[in-house]
Amino acid sequence: MLPGKRIDTNLLANRPEPVYSVASAFLCFCLVTFFVLPPSKAQKTISTPLHKAPAPLYRDPIFDGAADPVVVWNPEEKAWWMLYTQRRANVDAADVAYCYGTAIGVASSQNNGQSWEYRGTLKLDIERGMNTFWAPDIVFHNGQYHLFVVYIPGVRNHWGGKPKMAHYTGKNLWDWQFKNFVTLSSDDVIDATLLQLPTGQWRMWYKDQTRGSVTMMAESRDLEHWRVSPEPAIGGKAHEGPKAFRFGGWYWMLTDEWAGMRVYRSNDCTTWEKRGMILDKPGNRPEDTPSGAHGDVVVVGDKAFIFYFTHPGRKSHSEAALDQDGVLPYSLRRSSIQVAPLVIQNGTLVSERDQPFDFWLPDLK
Repeated sequence: MLPGKRIDTNLLANRPEPVYSVASAFLCFCLVTFFVLPPSKAQKTISTPLHKAPAPLYRDPIFDGAADPVVVWNPEEKAWWMLYTQRRANVDAADVAYCYGTAIGVASSQNNGQSWEYRGTLKLDIERGMNTFWAPDIVFHNGQYHLFVVYIPGVRNHWGGKPKMAHYTGKNLWDWQFKNFVTLSSDDVIDATLLQLPTGQWRMWYKDQTRGSVTMMAESRDLEHWRVSPEPAIGGKAHEGPKAFRFGGWYWMLTDEWAGMRVYRSNDCTTWEKRGMILDKPGNRPEDTPSGAHGDVVVVGDKAFIFYFTHPGRKSHSEAALDQDGVLPYSLRRSSIQVAPLVIQNGTLVSERDQPFDFWLPDLK
């Protein structure tokens, strides 16, 4: 109404009643809901889409036999690196010859783990001829990288040989200098995992095949001089591929029992208690069966991811029936790398890899 303008009440009295449609009523309801109700009721929460992990995460494009992965950040390339035993799975040869004559393969990811590119193999020659390397582990200490890897001279058709733990150092992850063979509890050891304690002391756990294939432990201040503990760190049932890490205020150890991984927990990194199994049942994702084997764990902030390998052509991890020529069929030889989340529930680790999870490896400084 304009200032000073009077309203004729007779005109108001004779004004027709307004007509309300269903559409106009619905519009009014929406406006009231939007302006009156709190935002949590008026609008749907916009969630960040999950970064879905590829399944499988990686297959070696040369020999199709990636196993025993370890995942590290490469600051020189500003990329994540995966190092692994490069089994020669697409080579027809007697029995387990595909597991010998193996190099350490390298794959890298520059998009936070969403895809991986084969880069070649590490040059680790110690002596002449074709030799065997298995199961690397890498740590950084006093300005240089330390690589511990299993070394077996030559190539064999059947399980055997005398594996030693070889120690290399380097200023980057490509170029390595052989230092020595580590003196441990025997000359038949494989699968090192290393962890530095808050005191600065380093510990190495490994499988000793002369002790019934259990996990032994050695300590060092400088990664060169080691004192071996005389008793097993984890005894009992035979196993391999120990992996030690700290997560959620606890020390954890995973061991490969060839039918999934046993979980151990410790508050002092010395006394370990069993806390169940993970990856012991087939997954529903492509190539994620029959169980998870010999893994590595990467902890980033409050999240942890386990990288492991599978034999997707097998009904059980140890299935190894040879054909009439004494050769393991290709479908039983090949292996794939997978990744899954690790979370702490009821005092132990669980890995719900069939449920949606956010997989993202952040760039590190």
